[in-house]
Amino acid sequence: MAFTKKPWAEPYRIKVVEPLKTTTLEHRLQCMKEAGWNTFLLHADDVYIDLLTDSGTNAMSDLQWSKMMVGDEAYAGSRSFYTLEEMCRKYYGYKYIVPTHQGRGAENLLSKCTITPGQYVAGNMYFTTTRQHQEIAGGTFVDVIIDEAYKSVSDHPFKGNIDLNKFEKLIKEKGAENVAYITVGAPVNMAGGQPVSMENMKAVSAMAHKYGIKVVLDATRNIENAYFIQQREPGYNNRSVEDINREFCSYSDAATVSAKKDLYVNIGGLVMCNDPDLYDELRSLVVVYEGMPTYGGLAGRDMEAMAQGLIEAVQDETIASRIKQVEYFGKLLQEAGIPIVLPIGGHGVFIDAKKFYSHIPQEQFPAQKLAADIYIECGVRGMERGIVSAGRNKDTGDHYYPELELVRLTIPRRVYTQAHFDVAAYSIIEMYKNRDKARGLKMIYEPKYLRFFQARFEEL
Repeated sequence: MAFTKKPWAEPYRIKVVEPLKTTTLEHRLQCMKEAGWNTFLLHADDVYIDLLTDSGTNAMSDLQWSKMMVGDEAYAGSRSFYTLEEMCRKYYGYKYIVPTHQGRGAENLLSKCTITPGQYVAGNMYFTTTRQHQEIAGGTFVDVIIDEAYKSVSDHPFKGNIDLNKFEKLIKEKGAENVAYITVGAPVNMAGGQPVSMENMKAVSAMAHKYGIKVVLDATRNIENAYFIQQREPGYNNRSVEDINREFCSYSDAATVSAKKDLYVNIGGLVMCNDPDLYDELRSLVVVYEGMPTYGGLAGRDMEAMAQGLIEAVQDETIASRIKQVEYFGKLLQEAGIPIVLPIGGHGVFIDAKKFYSHIPQEQFPAQKLAADIYIECGVRGMERGIVSAGRNKDTGDHYYPELELVRLTIPRRVYTQAHFDVAAYSIIEMYKNRDKARGLKMIYEPKYLRFFQARFEEL
C-alpha cells in the first residue's frame, strides 16, 4: 500500500467497549413514525451510531474515572470545587468560577444577572438555549455575524466572526445603555461549527469596551476554536492550544461553558467572570437555581472529572485528533458530492438540506425530514438545525426562516472509530442517489419553548 500522505492515529487506546444494537429498516421506520419524525424522541437503544450531539456523550479517560473516586461530596466547601476552580483559573484565566449542572444553567444565571427587560443582546448567530434564556430575561437577540456565515460553501477561514459594522450600528441605533452585552460563540454551532479569529475577538473587545458594553464568551467549544486559530491564523502556528485558549478568553469579561463538550464529561457547566459585583450576583442566584456556590448542582466526583477533562482537553494532540476525525467524515461526504457546510467545522459535519432535498420547500421542514431519513436508512441519528430549531418570532408568532437549513451529524469525543464514519458516509451517499423521492413533513405538535426537542410531525 502506498500512502499519499502521512497517516495519523488517535492518541489513546480502547480499554472498555459497549456493544451496539443493529436493527432492520422496517424496525427503524416504525420507530421513526412512533417518534413523530423527530430524532430526539427516538429510544437510544434503537440507534446504531448516535451523532445527535457531542454534549455529554463523550468517553472519559481512565484518569477521569479515577478522579471520580476521590470526589468530595461535602455540601459546602467541597475540596473538589477548589480543584476545579484552580484548573479553570489556570486554563481559562477568569478570577471567579461558579459551577452549574450544565451549560443552560450557566446561561440562565448570566441572563438573569445581566439583562434588564427591554435591552438588546448582540451575538454571532443565535444558539437555541442561549437565545431562549435571553428572551425569558426580557432581552432581544440581534445577530451581528458576518454575511459569509450564511454561505454553506465558502473558503472564509473564520465564518464565525462578528461584523463590527453591524455591531456598531446596533449600538448607535439603540444606545449603548440598551445593549446588555455582546455574546461571542466560538466556534459558532448554528453556522456549522465555524471559528472566530483572535484578530476579530480583539476588535470586538475593543469596540464593546469603548462603549462600556461587556463581552460574554460562550466558551463551550473554545478549545476547538483555539485549534482552528493555531492552524489558520498567521502568527499562532507555533503557539500551544492551551496558550491560545487563555488569550482568547482574556478579551472577554465573562463566559459560560457547557462542560459536556470540551471537558470530556457527561454532565456539568460553568459560569465565569472577572467582575466581583457580577460574581456576587451569580453566587446569590446559584443557590436559588442550582445549589451551593461550591457545588452548583454537581456531585464532587463530577467536578473532579471536569477538572481532569480540562487538563486533557487543552493538549495539542488531543484536540488535533478530535478535529481530524470530524474532518475525515466530512471529506468522505464532500468527495462524494454530498452538499455539506464548508470549511468543515469543529464538532460535526453539517449537511445542507436545502441542496440535498432541493425539491422540498423550507416550510415542509427539509432538514427535519433528512435527519429522520438518515436514521431510517442506516440507524445513524443526527439532528435538525434549521427552521424547526429557529423557532418563532416572539412578537409576531411567525416562523423564523433561517438561511441555513442543516442536518448536524455531531461527533462525540473518543467514542467512535473511523470505520463507523465509513458506514455512515456510505449510507448517506446511497441515499443521495434517490433523494428526489423524499417527501416533506407537517408539524402536528409544537411545544411552547425549544420546539425542536419535542415537536412531532407527519409525512406529507
